[in-house]
Amino acid sequence: MKDLIWDNTLSVQVEEIDQDHQRLVELFNLLAHAVETGDAADYIDALLEELIACTVWHFRHEERLMVRHAYPGLDEHRAEHEELVASVKALQEQRRGEGKGIGTADIEFLEHWLTGHILGLDMDLGAFLVDVTP
Repeated sequence: MKDLIWDNTLSVQVEEIDQDHQRLVELFNLLAHAVETGDAADYIDALLEELIACTVWHFRHEERLMVRHAYPGLDEHRAEHEELVASVKALQEQRRGEGKGIGTADIEFLEHWLTGHILGLDMDLGAFLVDVTP
């Protein structure tokens, strides 16, 4: 598995959001490496839990910025946040219920989950915030 590399492609041009995204990319890479090298299931579970917790915090951070600046896409963006969190929590619960750990296919899902959101709705939010903030 290759690392997700932080570069301008993932930048939304808003420093505080980019910093959050960089942390999420770091956690994703730690998780991917742990799965690839066959680290202990408890360690992998802890990394996934941390990735989820940081993502939830980050989504609330974005939503606070959207409310503060009257972002017109708030409802759509919030709905995607809720859907993303629900999907990753469902994955986590499914793996626990099956007694199986996170695998390569799950890492690919999480990579798409993370980068898809950043490259989609977050880019729109970033462009809006750049225009409305000094």
